Amino acid sequence: MSFNSYSKALYELSIESNVTDEIEHQSKSILKALETIKEFNAFIKNPLFKQNDHVEMLNDLSKKFNFNPILNKFLNFLVSKRRLFYLDKILKDFVSYCSFKRGEVDAKLISAKELKDDEVEIIKKDLFAKFGSKINLDYKVDKDLISGLIIQVGSIMIDNSMKNKLKQIKSKMIEV
Repeated sequence: MSFNSYSKALYELSIESNVTDEIEHQSKSILKALETIKEFNAFIKNPLFKQNDHVEMLNDLSKKFNFNPILNKFLNFLVSKRRLFYLDKILKDFVSYCSFKRGEVDAKLISAKELKDDEVEIIKKDLFAKFGSKINLDYKVDKDLISGLIIQVGSIMIDNSMKNKLKQIKSKMIEV
């Protein structure tokens, strides 16, 4: 698993000041805002804005949402290095790196229908038993699967969806 140098640097800074959990939580909030607020995402990724505009906006956000000073300085550093365009990648790597350092494993679960919370927990417990690590499960519903599940942990993928089975049948029919 490779992580970029910016995310590692942020991790090291947060560890030194014992504020990793706080910065990780705030990073997740920024990532959520980048996903849900199109204007914010466009502003961050638009290279036509001046550095001062980005700095001013980030400082305003930092004050409004009480960002940790280390995170605020880091964001301003990204602006000065013209790397703000990669903010989502850097923060995703940072969050993953924090998880990695805690010994957690990231997994994806995609189901054809909405699963109950207890069903998702059973799957998490099974994955924990198999991998011996806390599982960070990203769960989504994809009705295109028709039925079944897809579970991915690292490079290991289990796909027992009807969509995949139909694809395999189609492939076999073409070979004949």
